[in-house]
Amino acid sequence: MTTTIYIDQANGVDAAGRGTIDQPYHTLAYAIFSTPADAIETTQYQIRKGPEAQYDAPTLSATKKAKKDAQGLGKKRLKAVAEENEARERHEKREKRLEESRKIVLVEDPSLPTPIKSKIVRLANYRDKRVRVCGWVHRKRDQQEIMFVVLRDGTGHLQAVFTGQTNKTYDAVTLQLEAAVELTGTLKLVPEGQTAPGGHELVVDYWKVLGPSPGGDDAFSNKLNEQADPSILADNRHLVLRGETASGVLRLRAALLSAFRATYAEHDVLEVTPPCLVQTQVEGGATLFKLDYYGQPAFLTQSSQLYLETCLPSLGDVFCIQESFRAENSHTRRHLSEYTHLEAELAFINFDDLMNHIETIICESVDKLLANPVTSALLKTVNPNFTAPKRPFKRMSYSEAIAWLNEHHILHEAEDAEGNTIKDADGKPVMVPHAIGDDIAEAAERQMTDIIGEPVFLYGFPAELKAFYMQKMPRKEGEEAGPVFTESCDLLMPNVGEIVGGSMRISDGPELLAAYEREGIDPKPYYWYTDMRKYGTCQHGGYGLGVERLLAWMANRYTVRDCSLYPRWPGRATP
Repeated sequence: MTTTIYIDQANGVDAAGRGTIDQPYHTLAYAIFSTPADAIETTQYQIRKGPEAQYDAPTLSATKKAKKDAQGLGKKRLKAVAEENEARERHEKREKRLEESRKIVLVEDPSLPTPIKSKIVRLANYRDKRVRVCGWVHRKRDQQEIMFVVLRDGTGHLQAVFTGQTNKTYDAVTLQLEAAVELTGTLKLVPEGQTAPGGHELVVDYWKVLGPSPGGDDAFSNKLNEQADPSILADNRHLVLRGETASGVLRLRAALLSAFRATYAEHDVLEVTPPCLVQTQVEGGATLFKLDYYGQPAFLTQSSQLYLETCLPSLGDVFCIQESFRAENSHTRRHLSEYTHLEAELAFINFDDLMNHIETIICESVDKLLANPVTSALLKTVNPNFTAPKRPFKRMSYSEAIAWLNEHHILHEAEDAEGNTIKDADGKPVMVPHAIGDDIAEAAERQMTDIIGEPVFLYGFPAELKAFYMQKMPRKEGEEAGPVFTESCDLLMPNVGEIVGGSMRISDGPELLAAYEREGIDPKPYYWYTDMRKYGTCQHGGYGLGVERLLAWMANRYTVRDCSLYPRWPGRATP
């Protein structure tokens, strides 16, 4: 008896089809694949391209190709069945292992030596001794009879080996990444030819879970991965910090701040702690975070500079490492709404002294990191290609920078008198050469720095582009007109741009009062700052360094957001 199977290439369905005229298959290959081997000789196939066409027998060439494709479908089915069987066997083995593990109760052997509790970083002192270490499961490799765990406690990493009963408990079978555990065992040197963090490993004889971590869909490895969307990484910053890269950058940050403090101490610069709640502005009112302070207007500080200046007569040269806040709606990779501001003020100096000091503090602090084996290794891990900056730093005046940008055909967007971008007929910004008086844009500044490829002091900016407190440069002899420049400087680093902004401060009282008036600033709230020019004024200057920007340069991070514990930018204030 002959059986007819129908194939409709337009409306048929393979998996759900039956090969009947009202439920045809979609492909000839699947129709042949679905035909039992003993029915091939008594089966004929009718195929059509669509509902308007008539069913007809397939051509020999189409049948030949379909038979080959059907063989492929057969192999896929066999593979799928094999995989299904393997998965079932694994599941059955795991269920059996789980069932057996519930019967095992691990008890610490009282005859063994009392363990010494230690942080991982101190373990080298206790080799061949019994120790107890607490931490989080950073990595895990299970080989049925033996399990390797890399433990992390914040001071380092330790490889632990579980064998025998320690590897057969229910906790061992269900152990997940990021579980908090307590491990006890003997610390042994790793066998020759093998490697492990610190050159040793813990042979575990007793352990327990202090805080479990979930598996399945909620497992740590499913929460984060390198391809995750930046917004997901930001939402889960508290988990991102557990990664080696993020924690390495933060360790480098801590080491960098320690190096700065040591360098300042060597130069007799004292650390102070200015307030963050203020009633004065430093960098312009447009970027102030305003708040109500018991019925009075107040702001989050933009800079501690004014307070540092008041310390000079009593404490000498001073610095602070303080958070600063800028209400600037900027989403660039080098801007934060809250950032760590390293600021210093120095008395009895000139402009050259100021730039020399900035260069010295940065370079000596970096040298300290490189001279310390631990921090040097950390820096090389985070950024293997890091090299100390070449001294002396290149210096380029603002006027020279304008000329350099034009020589290299780096243009900027034209603006009207109100500061709005001028656009052409197609709606694209009109690009024009730079001119004296232009505020060099971030993109142009960074492009210039990247081409030069080394640290650059850009100095002598026009007064109208800078803050009210900056000292003006004297005009050249015989010069009566033209822009007035300031004793101000920015330190630019390749791939990041500006990391330091500094200047000499106005030391003359009447000149400072005139600066208030020019900027429309009420001098009354600044009485204490003005008094500095009344009671023993002197030449002085200072600077502010963005710690996250410097760290981004050192660690070769694309964005400063990677260099802050919990970065804040417009729209982001959580977690």
